[in-house]
Amino acid sequence: MTDTEKTAGEAAAAPDATAASEATATPKAAAAPGPEAEGLDARLVVDRGDFRLDVALTAAPGDVVALLGPNGAGKTTALRALAGLTPLTSGHLFLDGAEWDGTPPESRPVGVVFQDYLLFPHLTALDNVAFGPRCQGATKAEARARAAVWLERMGLADHAGARPRRLSGGQAQRVALARALATRPRLLLLDEPLAALDARTRLEVRAGLRRHLAAFEAVAVLVTHDPLDAMVLADRLVVIEEGRVVQEGTPGDVARHPRTDYIAHLVGLNLYQGHAEGHTVRLDAGPAITTTEDLSGPAFVAFPPGAVTLYRERPTGSSARNLWRGEVAGLETHGDQIRVDLTGELRLAADLTTLAAAELGLHPGAPVWATVKAAQTHAYPA
Repeated sequence: MTDTEKTAGEAAAAPDATAASEATATPKAAAAPGPEAEGLDARLVVDRGDFRLDVALTAAPGDVVALLGPNGAGKTTALRALAGLTPLTSGHLFLDGAEWDGTPPESRPVGVVFQDYLLFPHLTALDNVAFGPRCQGATKAEARARAAVWLERMGLADHAGARPRRLSGGQAQRVALARALATRPRLLLLDEPLAALDARTRLEVRAGLRRHLAAFEAVAVLVTHDPLDAMVLADRLVVIEEGRVVQEGTPGDVARHPRTDYIAHLVGLNLYQGHAEGHTVRLDAGPAITTTEDLSGPAFVAFPPGAVTLYRERPTGSSARNLWRGEVAGLETHGDQIRVDLTGELRLAADLTTLAAAELGLHPGAPVWATVKAAQTHAYPA
């Protein structure tokens, strides 16, 4: 099963996952996660045939953690394990010091916002949001009153009586978020919450979601393929590949120090690994790269595509310390620039203006020379 697949039975059960039991403890100051502390402390181990997920996650109340990774990495499996929709093979799941492994989804203090929102089509926005509190035992009047407060916070008070088919994508996303938050969850799970939105709506809703998450006093875990969503919304990134955590840290740290090709591609960097000797990193597969950092031992070296300068003839007056001969493997539009993929002594990507690419007469198979100044590279221990 891929990260985005859900069975019909699981989709039908999703609203129950948001109707979790209400936590009664008053949130305290953030503490180090663990069995005796507030927050999330989990080791999620799930075996599915030849695929094994083994991911450790910790977070304090108020933290927003984003799970990133390629398709099939195990992100949604991890989210479903937290929600109780996928049982753990082994490991543990502590939330605010209580063990929740084996507890049915509807009994967990968890709110879920799925990619396709899964709003009840026959209920109004108000009653969709009131559904969770009703399942927690609130009277109809109490549940609707709480739902009205959340719709007001989401800027949807005027749409309380609308059914889902009358709502825009952004409005439906906010109703789904309000429905999850109305249960006062201790763990909020968001599965690609902005994926169904067009680019313009996504920008607006992302900003609003950031405000709501900043005010959320429990733990939030976000699954996304979009690095911008992760960078804007999350306090910490956890990158998963093939069921394992390959890197985690603040968005800034992960962006500055990628440790796999997938992460480097996400943050838009050329990344290489080798052995550092002073200001030179000799690559495992390829030439040496001169850097400004003075290192010794296994190292990564990275630089952005915009740091690459291309020439059709070998440059004679360039001050760049790094010079490689290559061949254009492909060209594509990348924002307002042209991304040039090169093969040869060093496989790399270069970003040029449309005018520069035209003046160089670039085309697949064209021979080129590439230079990068040492000051534009960044080397760090592997």
